Amino acid sequence: MTKSFQQAFNALKEHTCLSYAKIATMGGLCNVDHIIVKATAPNSSPLSDKYVHQLLRLFAISPPCCRAFSLGFARRFGKTRSWRVALKCLLLLHRLLRSSPEDSLFRTELLINRSNGSISLYPCNFRDVSSSDPESFTVFIRSYARLLDEISNEDNHRARPGPPDNSPEEIGRVLEVLEQIQSLIDRVIECKPTGVTARNFLIQTAMKHIIRDSFVCYTVFKNDIVFLLENMFQMPTYQCCISAFSVYKKAALQADQLYEFYQWCKLMGVCGCYEYPFVDRIPLLQIQALESFINGMWEIKDDDGDHQSPSSSPLSSTAEKVGDEGEEERQPLIKLNDDDDDDSWEDILEASVINFSSHGSDEKDEWRIQVYNPFDGKYVSSDPNYPWGL
Repeated sequence: MTKSFQQAFNALKEHTCLSYAKIATMGGLCNVDHIIVKATAPNSSPLSDKYVHQLLRLFAISPPCCRAFSLGFARRFGKTRSWRVALKCLLLLHRLLRSSPEDSLFRTELLINRSNGSISLYPCNFRDVSSSDPESFTVFIRSYARLLDEISNEDNHRARPGPPDNSPEEIGRVLEVLEQIQSLIDRVIECKPTGVTARNFLIQTAMKHIIRDSFVCYTVFKNDIVFLLENMFQMPTYQCCISAFSVYKKAALQADQLYEFYQWCKLMGVCGCYEYPFVDRIPLLQIQALESFINGMWEIKDDDGDHQSPSSSPLSSTAEKVGDEGEEERQPLIKLNDDDDDDSWEDILEASVINFSSHGSDEKDEWRIQVYNPFDGKYVSSDPNYPWGL
């Protein structure tokens, strides 16, 4: 009886707000709050594009409307107990974030209201009381809100013009961006709806926007992870090398999760099959080989005494976590002689290098390590002066 009363009271409150907004609009008193209420009506109709365009026009001609929207959004999203209203609030915010540049006043006002606690996207306190399965809708709304919280905080997943250079500053920036994109991809996967929410039309509409943004993230991620792989052996410090390897190792695990998530989305009819990017899978055996190379390379430089010992690094636990699926996965990437029972990193390193001439010059032969690049089907070299494609 109490649950039925809560649902009836919540529905009456939402329809009262909507009726007031419509009457105010007809009387010429329309403002940002009224647009927000009309855009987030508690019905099964999708979010109308006209409300997004109206708000964007108001932001352009009247900058104070950005602050009014932030306050109005906080009131509407913070007080509602209807999953339809909450979902449309998040969709409206998502559409506006996608249409606003990074240095816009709209994003600035949004960050201010998030920092002072007026807007709480994460942690999100929303709880649905308007459906027969409130737990599933509550989990999806909170996951979606957390994703938008990270998107509104930074927007480094957008494509950048031109390839990155090989300077230490650029390598550090790429590492930071890759970690942020990996966090965004985790948030996207967490938005996978469950139960009755998976078949709901409004939920699937929201998933289309979420999935299409993940396509952009993954495209930038693929380009930057190749750059990271190419420069992994030129890292200035041991800690930078560890951070780069950790990002690459997580990319191998995350690719499997993203592939399964995209397959589920295709089965559910979210976006067209032709829209999905090809998810590059990184062999787990390559992670083992990279671990051996990195540990061995920094073990050679141990005479300097200014870096962490490889034996105590996070890399030492990789062999225990990689290759649990079968005996075949536990075989080393580079097969040495059968007589070598205990292969040291020197043996692996020696078996992984190729002696090549200097193409007609009188200089002495040089050595380079070859690492398989899963993103273009070729090998990449640790020598920065030698072309990557063989």
